[in-house]
Amino acid sequence: MADGTDSHARTNANVWGSDLIADALREQDIPYICLNPGSSYRGLHDSLVNYLGNENPKMLVCLHEEHAVAMAQGYAMVTGKAIAAIVHSNVGLMHATMAVYDAWCARMPVVLLGATGPVDSEKRRPQIDWLHTSADQGALIRNYVKWDAQPGSPVAAVESIRRAFNIAQTPPYGPVYVNIDVEVQETGMESQPALHDIARFHRPELPGPSASALDQAVDLLSKAKSIVILSGRMVRTDAAWNQRLKLAETLGAKVITGQTGASFPTHHPLHVGGVGFNLGPKFLEAYRAADLVLSLDPIDLGGHMKQAFPAGQGAMPKIIQCSVDYQIHNGWSMDHQMMYPVDLHIPATPELLIDALLERLPTDRRKSYSYEKRPLPSLNEPKGDIGVSDLAAVFRTVIGDDEICLLGRPLGWPPDATPVNHPLDYIGGNGGGGVGAGPGIAVGGALGLHHIGSMRLPVAILGDGDYLMGSNALWTAPANKIPLLVIVANNRSYFNDERHQVHIAHDRGRPEENASTGLRIENPNPDCAMIARGHGLEAPAPITDLAELAPALKQAISAVRNGKSYLLEVIVRREYVTKPLAIGQK
Repeated sequence: MADGTDSHARTNANVWGSDLIADALREQDIPYICLNPGSSYRGLHDSLVNYLGNENPKMLVCLHEEHAVAMAQGYAMVTGKAIAAIVHSNVGLMHATMAVYDAWCARMPVVLLGATGPVDSEKRRPQIDWLHTSADQGALIRNYVKWDAQPGSPVAAVESIRRAFNIAQTPPYGPVYVNIDVEVQETGMESQPALHDIARFHRPELPGPSASALDQAVDLLSKAKSIVILSGRMVRTDAAWNQRLKLAETLGAKVITGQTGASFPTHHPLHVGGVGFNLGPKFLEAYRAADLVLSLDPIDLGGHMKQAFPAGQGAMPKIIQCSVDYQIHNGWSMDHQMMYPVDLHIPATPELLIDALLERLPTDRRKSYSYEKRPLPSLNEPKGDIGVSDLAAVFRTVIGDDEICLLGRPLGWPPDATPVNHPLDYIGGNGGGGVGAGPGIAVGGALGLHHIGSMRLPVAILGDGDYLMGSNALWTAPANKIPLLVIVANNRSYFNDERHQVHIAHDRGRPEENASTGLRIENPNPDCAMIARGHGLEAPAPITDLAELAPALKQAISAVRNGKSYLLEVIVRREYVTKPLAIGQK
C-alpha cells in the first residue's frame, strides 16, 4: 500500500502465528493484558481482538509503556499472580525500563511481551521498521529480568510464553521478557500445529528445608532466650499470615517488619515496629537484646546487622536466614543489598520453613496475646494549614474500621498512621525507588482487588512528584471502571532532595536557606486535581484548610464505594513525620 503499512501479501492462511501466541496467553488463564499500542505487534493485537474477542485476556490500554508494566506489578502485589504487559519494539521497551526495574527489585512476577523487526531486513518497511529493530533487544533489560527470549517461530513463541509464566511465578519471583519478531506474528499457516497440553507444564514445587537444616533451626530456636523475627516478603494469603503470627507467638519473639508490605499485625504486643532505611533506638535495642535473629526473606538483613552490630563492637546473636533470593543476585544491580553474616541459611520460602517449624515446635509454647486496635486520634475541631501528620490522623479517623488496601504511601508518612492487621492492608513500596511508579501500581493494585472481588477500599497516598511524573497512568482506571481513591499529599516540592541539600549545605558551611533552589514545584503551581479530571477521574478543588479535610475524605470514600475513580489533592506543609500521630502541631 502507498502508506507503507502493508509489507505482506494477503495469503489463504487459516491460522496466523499471532493466533498461536494469543492462544498461549489465554491458556495461562490471565484476565488482563496491559499495553500501549504499537505497529511492531499489530499481528498479535489483531489476534487478541479478532481471534480471541478481546476476552481472557482483555486488553487494558495504558498511555505509557512504563504504566503498563507498573499496572502489572501492582496487580501482582495484590494477587500474587502474573498478568502480561506488551510494549512496542525497542522504543517502547526503553520507556518501560524503569518499571521493569521496580518489578525486579520488588520481586514481583510480570510477563512482559515485546516485538521487533522484521528481523529479516528484506522485509522491513523503509526507515521506520529499521528504527524499531535492534540486534539484541533483550539486552536493554537483561540485567534486571529473570529470563528473556526471542523465539524464531510461532511454535517456539508458544514455548517461550509457557516458560516465561513458569519462571516469573517461581520464587524468587520477578519479571521476564519475550520479544517476538513481526514475521513470527504474521506468518500464515494452513492449520493449527500440534502442541503438548499446557497441563503438562507445571511450575516446579520448591523443596522445603532439608531435615538437617530443620534440625539445626529447631535446636537454635529451642535454646534461644530472646528471639527477634525480621519479617520480610510473604505471600498475601490469610493462611500465610496466620502461620506467621502463630510462629511469633509460639516463640514469644519480637517482630520487626520492613518495606515489603504487610507481614505482621502492627498493633500486636510482639511488634517492635516497621523499619525504614535506618534503625532507630527501639530497633537497635530489640536486636541487641536478642540472642537469635530469625530472618524471613527481608530486603536488607546485612544493613540491619551492620547498624546494630558494627564489626569489632560487641557480639552478634545467632542468625538464621530463610530466603531463596540469592538465586537471582547478579553483578549489575546492587538490589541484593549488603552481604549478611549468618549461622544457618535455609534455601526455602518463609512459608515452607514456618509450616515445618510449627510441626516440630512444642505447641504448648504458644502464648495467648490479647490486644485491641489502637485508638483513633482525637481531631479537636482542627483548622488551618495541613501538616502531614494532620492528613494522616484525619485519614485514619475517617476510615475508622473500614477495610482498606493501602496501595502506596509517600516518604515521611507517620510510622503509625496506617495500622496493619491483614496481608492486604498494605502492599509495600514500588521496589526500585522509581519516582512516577505510584499511579500505575495503584491502578494495577485496584484492578487486582476488583478482580478477586475484594470489598477493601483501594487507596493510594502519593507525593506530588510521584503523581505528576505518572499521572496519566490514572486514565486507565475510569476507562475501565476501576474504583480507586488517590490522595495526593502535595507539598509543591521535591522535598526529599531539599533535605539532602540542607545536609550538604550544613556539612560545607553554606547557606541552608538555599536548599530549595531548583527543587520547588510552584510558580505556576500544577493543578493536580485538574489533571485528574482531564483523565476522567472525579476530583474536587484542592483542600487547603484542615477543617475541610474530613468532609472531603468522606465524600471521596463514598464516591469510590460507588465505583468511581477519585482523586483528592491536599496541600500539605513541607515536612517529614517521624513521631507518632499528632493533630494540629506546627
